[in-house]
Amino acid sequence: MDTQTIDQEYQQLQQEFQDVAQSVQTLAQKLQAAQQAGNAEAKDWLLDLKQVALDIKDEQVQINALLQAIHGFVANQANQMATAPPPPQQIQQAPQPGGMFGGFLHGGFGQSMATGLGMGAGIGMGEGLVDDIFG
Repeated sequence: MDTQTIDQEYQQLQQEFQDVAQSVQTLAQKLQAAQQAGNAEAKDWLLDLKQVALDIKDEQVQINALLQAIHGFVANQANQMATAPPPPQQIQQAPQPGGMFGGFLHGGFGQSMATGLGMGAGIGMGEGLVDDIFG
């Protein structure tokens, strides 16, 4: 996993948040219209919907904090790998001819490559769902 993957997933999640916000806003408009038309229960339903919207907002804040923490952790790990000194080289014995594994065990298998990853796209939440709809 790298920061670019986290950023891409975050962008997709942000789109899902927008879809949820649109659904809540549409329902709020219908309830407001019902309230204006004299439906006595519409006001209570609208208050219930506002509580749902507040819960969604809290969830978005928590998800955002989690993604920022994961993003920071992955970026930090990548930076540490990129700046870490190479491990000391071990002296290897010359492979003996023949044998079951031949030159496989001494063929340089196991080298690792670390790349420094950028911090990625800025991660931030837009306007709050509740403020957009109710406020």
